[in-house]
Amino acid sequence: MIAVGQKLPNATLYEFFNEASEGCALGPNAFEVEKLVAGKKIVIFALPGAFTPTCSAQHVPGFVEHFDAFKAKGVDEIWCVAVNDPFVMGAWGRDLNVGKKIRMLGDGSGEFTKKLGMEFDLTARGLGVRSQRYAMIIEDGVVKTLDLEAPGKFEVSDAASVLKKL
Repeated sequence: MIAVGQKLPNATLYEFFNEASEGCALGPNAFEVEKLVAGKKIVIFALPGAFTPTCSAQHVPGFVEHFDAFKAKGVDEIWCVAVNDPFVMGAWGRDLNVGKKIRMLGDGSGEFTKKLGMEFDLTARGLGVRSQRYAMIIEDGVVKTLDLEAPGKFEVSDAASVLKKL
């Protein structure tokens, strides 16, 4: 499993945009993690899946609510990563009104999640291999903090807890 002080592994994440912009179609658009994190302070939070109860009711909304506080602490971007396809992540972002506050990044094949060592096998519950719930602060590609939730818990990866670490 990735640890504090280590560099993030490179992987491809996918994002669907609600509006096309210069250089980016609606999507899905592929992005290399290595290029996205270069020279930036990024908060990444990951969760088991889009449209799931805790994720939709608490995890994502907390980061939307505290967006300005993260910006005030020098955070360049906030990412939500899930082992879902970019179309689902885009629809979920629209449903939760994240706007441009959170990048809803799909890790459909679990490439990034597996390279981090954060996969969570929920096949017995019909959900396949997903991501564990965690949050990390990244500076120029290096993990500065990492908070992994115990199974079924939501205590250390929420927006308020991450803000305290900045």
